Amino acid sequence: MAPTFKKLDSNWLAARASDVQWTGFELTTTHPPDSSPKLPWMPAAVPGTVLGTLLKNKLIPDPFYGLENENIIDIADSGREYYTFWFYAEFSVPLREDERAWLQFRGINYHGDVYLNGHLKQLPKGMFQRHVLDVTDWIHPSGQNLLAVCVYPPDHPGRIPPEGGQGGDHEIGKDVATQYVEGWDWMVPIRDRNTGIWDEVSVYTTGPVKLSDPHLVSSFFDNFKRVYLHSSVELTNTSSKPITCTVKLEVQTEPKNLEHAVEQEVTLPGETTTLFTFPQVFFYKPDLWWPNGMGKQTLNKTKITLAVQGYGESDSWTHMFGFRKIENFIDPSTGGRLFKVNGEPIFIRGGNWIVSDGLLRLSKERYKSDIDFHADMNFNMIRCWGGGITERPEFYENCDRRGLLVWQEFWITGDNNGRGSSPPSDPEWPLDHQLFLDCAKDTIKLLRNFTSLALWVGGNEQHPADDLNEGLKDFLQLHPYFKIPALSENVELHKSASDPSSYLDGERVYIQGSLWEGFAKGNGDFSDGPYGIQNPEDFFKDSFYAYGFNPEVGSVGLPVAATMKATLPPNAWQIPDFIEEDNGYLAEVPNPTWQYHKYIAYSDPGKVHDQIVSYGEPRDLDDFCEKAQLVNYVQYRALMEGWTSRMWTKYTGVLIWKNQNPWTGLRGQFYDHLHDQTGGFFGVRSACEPIHVQLNLDTYYVEIVNTTSGSLEDVSVEATVWGLDGFLLYHRTEHSITVSVKKTLPVFEMSYPSSKEAQPVYFLLLKLFSSSGQTLLSRNFYWLHLPGGSYNTLEAFRSQKVPLRLGMKSTLTGNKCQLQVAVENASKQISQKAQHTSTSSCLWSRICPCFTSKGSKLFPEQDLNRDQKPKVAFWLHLSVVHMNEAGHETRILPVSYSQNYFSLVPGERMEISVSFEVPDGVKGPFLKVSGWNVHESNLSLSLS
Repeated sequence: MAPTFKKLDSNWLAARASDVQWTGFELTTTHPPDSSPKLPWMPAAVPGTVLGTLLKNKLIPDPFYGLENENIIDIADSGREYYTFWFYAEFSVPLREDERAWLQFRGINYHGDVYLNGHLKQLPKGMFQRHVLDVTDWIHPSGQNLLAVCVYPPDHPGRIPPEGGQGGDHEIGKDVATQYVEGWDWMVPIRDRNTGIWDEVSVYTTGPVKLSDPHLVSSFFDNFKRVYLHSSVELTNTSSKPITCTVKLEVQTEPKNLEHAVEQEVTLPGETTTLFTFPQVFFYKPDLWWPNGMGKQTLNKTKITLAVQGYGESDSWTHMFGFRKIENFIDPSTGGRLFKVNGEPIFIRGGNWIVSDGLLRLSKERYKSDIDFHADMNFNMIRCWGGGITERPEFYENCDRRGLLVWQEFWITGDNNGRGSSPPSDPEWPLDHQLFLDCAKDTIKLLRNFTSLALWVGGNEQHPADDLNEGLKDFLQLHPYFKIPALSENVELHKSASDPSSYLDGERVYIQGSLWEGFAKGNGDFSDGPYGIQNPEDFFKDSFYAYGFNPEVGSVGLPVAATMKATLPPNAWQIPDFIEEDNGYLAEVPNPTWQYHKYIAYSDPGKVHDQIVSYGEPRDLDDFCEKAQLVNYVQYRALMEGWTSRMWTKYTGVLIWKNQNPWTGLRGQFYDHLHDQTGGFFGVRSACEPIHVQLNLDTYYVEIVNTTSGSLEDVSVEATVWGLDGFLLYHRTEHSITVSVKKTLPVFEMSYPSSKEAQPVYFLLLKLFSSSGQTLLSRNFYWLHLPGGSYNTLEAFRSQKVPLRLGMKSTLTGNKCQLQVAVENASKQISQKAQHTSTSSCLWSRICPCFTSKGSKLFPEQDLNRDQKPKVAFWLHLSVVHMNEAGHETRILPVSYSQNYFSLVPGERMEISVSFEVPDGVKGPFLKVSGWNVHESNLSLSLS
């Protein structure tokens, strides 16, 4: 009989422990809860938290809506008993006489008492530790099994000071637990401190020998032509007698579908756990795994099976594994940490990640959308911040799939572990150092086989206590193959060195903290940031940031109006007041609900004029949010383009603070908690293209960025300037350009702004073409004003409605909908005012081609608002919506767009791919097309 695996992720019940009159023994023997629960029992969220369970049963208001979190009692006021809960489930598991049964908890916060059919096991403390229980002697093999778990909150949940602050009163730092739950400048307190069975629970069976914690490591020789797979696995003989078994490793490589296998017979002593190391497996020139934007993410199916003589298959394990080599070291020319993958330098462009959801409502579906969004932004790294969680295997599986390198921190922050003041924290925290090391060791084993895992870091803006730091260094010491300088080409070393898979990790560098050893200033001083609105041109200036790799730089991130209305009550839709200060700058004063949701202003009086008002004083929430998306786009595109402009000459990488919000916050995000993207999402998506054309906003030079491993030969750059009246004002093309590998090349200076005819506000369209001129490699659209000016004239531009021609095709597979949308600016006249240009048909075809491949046919068309006057269609936005039962328009989320928040010059057309899951019960969804100066239009989807 083959081993079985069953998730216990449904039909759980929960009750506050103080409301339950029975003991755990009685709950799992004589007095189980009714299957149709009545208070105090209720349906539970497992995996999940106590707060998630209470919300599921509508016993608390939604803490993410408005000020409702203030109406939920905090654990500091209620006491820990209030959030101490029983969780109860029943399950069946067929079990032969010669099989073993195992119950696994992948994460409990903070500790628990487990009762199964009347038997008790007390779990140790620590949020980040797996618990695997041999329950063979407790199982009812032919009937229902009764499971009850009493879960206790963290020992030191802390109290929230009146002024809030980073990590509350820092008391949570005494425990090995997630730290953001006491609140931060971007997060409110989580009232139960994430208490619960927060990760997967499973029951599985094996034969007499169980395998655990396999370890896969690949080493490379001969310039990646020769690759060895090293692997080991822990084998536990549960029998009292020696057992002989056969252990087999199989690797199925893609795309050649070649199988590589090695097996070996081994005899295991009774009642022992043995580390078994396979003979290394040789591969010649396998397809490699590459980060996003550098190549394919090739993953190979790897399987380990364990067969016992006279029994058959006893246990097995399967994993998708990629061959790749990750190196990182301090770059001597910039002082920043430089990452290499498969020998290629990787310019890091990514962001900081907290946790997908503040109530730990984690799911494969949400993780998939999260990571798809990051890859769609052309990011290549995610930093898992130390105040959040150690991310789950499902997170890493998606990072492997999409090529996102992961920087994983342990559970230390400067605020809660030594640098926090008012009240102070202690660098010796957490209190139980051995518990921290136990959790760290188990975490390393849990995550080490994921291809995307690139770096271990001790903590955020602080390193762990000295003994913990030394313990982590010992755990994460490098095997000689992976030390810098590289020794792997030494054949004699290859023959004599121990197997890398015998190390706890062995291949990934450990850095003690996020501000050390090539990050920020490199010596632990606070030298990351800044975190507010900036003048876009400042990102390009040499004086903006002094160090080679910035692990945190942040800014604004207000969501769209639909999200604001969905997460705030109508009395909180009031936009900020604008108060003029003595220096002539405007200060924004948001309403209390916005302040509670951590709104960050779009002005910095004395430094940055208000960027919202720059587009005209907003009329209402819709207008404010639309203008905020314009600023989001400009702000984050400039941030990434400014860093990329100095690629390798000054910088080796940058990580934005932060990518997303674990709740309905109003700052620092590219998509909101409901999974709708902001304008900033598409701004960084443009800026982080592997091949990109951009304008240096400081020097006004047009630059070509090539982050790939191949040079660009004989490419052309075209720049066109358009007025608000739709006329082509300027044109320049440069041909026969070569851009070296991983190089940013200035091409020419934009002279238009200094010309006598320059308009106060104008549009700039940059295009980069292949040598043949037929392939568009990059397109970048700017709206710009002359120095000292503003975008106020764009307000009147709204009334100049532009005709669009629209077409769409839709396909439905299951509930997965794919759209191909064509959007064309139907105005086609061109002015003779243009400088440095002609109006030949050849030029016209270059300026206004289809955005995608040559020869693409426009889909069956819908013409709107035909008008032949030339105009730029500005700030177009697509969304997928449906009408709910109340007759109100409702967004379908998440949706993936190949392009959004875009503009089209006269005659230009763009083709956009859209994909989403159609929710159950939704009929008649439609695509909404809106924009700054177009009539809103709806395209019905044919889903038959």
